Amino acid sequence: MQIMKNKAGNRESKSRESTQFSRRQMLKTLGLCGGAAIVGPGLLHGPRAVAGLLPPNTGIGVGGEPFPTSPLILNPFTDELPIPKALAPSDPTQWKNRYGSSCPPGPGPGQQCSDGYGTHQIWPSSLLYNRAPMPDPICYKIDLCVDEHKFTEQLVQPIDVNGNLTLAPSQNLIGPLSLPGSSIYGFGKHPNSTFPGPRINAEYGKPCLVRFENWLDYDNGYGRSDFGAPDCAFLTHLHNAHTAPESDGNPHFRPTAYDPSQWCDNLYLNWPAGGDDKEKQSFFWFHDHRMDHTGANVYKGMVGLYPIYDPEKDSGNETKGYRLPGVRTNNSNGSFDVDYDIPMAFYDCRLDDGVTPHQDFHNGQGEVHPEWWGKTFFRHYPNHGFVGDVFTVNGVAYPTLEVKRRRYRLRFLDASIARLYRLVLMTSSTPPVAAKDTGRSGVKLQGQYQLPDGEQCMKFVQVASEGGLLPFAILRDSIEIWPAKRREMIVDFSKYMDGSPTTKGDVIYLVNVLQMTTGRKPNTGPTTIDDSGTTVPDPDFDPNFRVPVLKIVIGDDAVDNSFDPLDYPTAGNGLTSCALKLDPFTRLPLLKMRPTPNLPRSFSGLA
Repeated sequence: MQIMKNKAGNRESKSRESTQFSRRQMLKTLGLCGGAAIVGPGLLHGPRAVAGLLPPNTGIGVGGEPFPTSPLILNPFTDELPIPKALAPSDPTQWKNRYGSSCPPGPGPGQQCSDGYGTHQIWPSSLLYNRAPMPDPICYKIDLCVDEHKFTEQLVQPIDVNGNLTLAPSQNLIGPLSLPGSSIYGFGKHPNSTFPGPRINAEYGKPCLVRFENWLDYDNGYGRSDFGAPDCAFLTHLHNAHTAPESDGNPHFRPTAYDPSQWCDNLYLNWPAGGDDKEKQSFFWFHDHRMDHTGANVYKGMVGLYPIYDPEKDSGNETKGYRLPGVRTNNSNGSFDVDYDIPMAFYDCRLDDGVTPHQDFHNGQGEVHPEWWGKTFFRHYPNHGFVGDVFTVNGVAYPTLEVKRRRYRLRFLDASIARLYRLVLMTSSTPPVAAKDTGRSGVKLQGQYQLPDGEQCMKFVQVASEGGLLPFAILRDSIEIWPAKRREMIVDFSKYMDGSPTTKGDVIYLVNVLQMTTGRKPNTGPTTIDDSGTTVPDPDFDPNFRVPVLKIVIGDDAVDNSFDPLDYPTAGNGLTSCALKLDPFTRLPLLKMRPTPNLPRSFSGLA
């Protein structure tokens, strides 16, 4: 039995007796035997020769698993790219739990979480920052809620694995149709949440305390689909930050996650590791860290943004410090916004076709859900990963961004489950073309659109990674980014890489040129290496793979007080004596190599 909740929040049972195939039937049909380890990612390995087992219009996923083909978005690059504003702080003296009792944050026992399990290891006032005690934390309150998210406002066309028109079973229509909203577990303020979630602009030397409260037991009328933590519990983790386990979502610290109605206070000191300025970072993100369901909950929407600024060298004010692009506005509520500094969360998803069986490592027994047509579809693979066929930026599929003719700071986050991206800035003599109209089919439909005549027109200047500002700015033709990783670039939208000026109305595309048909690894050439180590042809390789993920339209001129990091010495800012140098670094000692006696002669180890 599967426990669901109706709009009123009451539990109701949903039988799986009506499923298309039970797990036992599928195992018998395929002639498989064994334990639960083969159920899920290994279930449909081998030839798909069983008549009637799989619906004819589904794609091929990992090891023969069927994936749906998402409906085609008919008017891409029409919706505007959302740029999250800074979340406003909250008054902690007014905080109450869901039952109305006062529960302010603090350093004492029972003040870190609702079940009293942990106490903050350290409170900011006991730390010295720049020889002075740190202030009390700036407080924020975020609720975890079930909500609805639409990846596009444009009409869509149901298509099959060959790109042909097909039926939307929930509506018995071919299309065009409106895309329904997908149920998400998101960060926000009850009963509303967003994907991606809030943006907290933080600064070193100013700690933040974020209270997360669990409202996931209310489905708010949107349903839940069948993936995500089944107990609706959460653990929120600030990725890459130096945070004590009791003040962060560490799945190995607590015996359980935070259940519905519970809350926890995550204390982010915004203090560089060891007090060393060279350990400062610049772009974090927070996400769910629920044991065994991290990927599913992140895919379901638990993604938040946390740029962190250095008040001395990188404050968001382009007239000071390293003078990276950014025009800072301090808000009366204590937050601040930075124009021309844009975080972009890349996320690929797959939308249900209503006829593909649901089954993965955690849930499903082969049933289909025509009522979920157009909503997010997910399969959890412990060893293969999951890739979608619709690409989104900040939660919108194929959006448009209008920029001024000046430098921008773009902060890239790969929020996908398994997909890698290699991003290039391109122009094209022709607009994007639907992949299905180029003769592609099957996994080559991934990304939905292609830019056949796309050619590189601009370069990136990389200034930071997830480790913070780089020792040297790097001029790059492309940027490769992996799941959970961050990359920060400066792009000058006033000129092309040949030096010619841009003009208002020019169109540039941010294009992914790295094909990845499964979650294991990219398709990088006409051959690949199989599990036995043998080089074999890769029939899925697409040498002309160019998927535009973001349309950029050049707008008006704007004042630009930022410096080009490649020209620091000639800019005369006095910060560096070496071309390209951004942040000082300590040279590591050389490691001597010596043979390892217990290994064959062909191996060696570090001294």
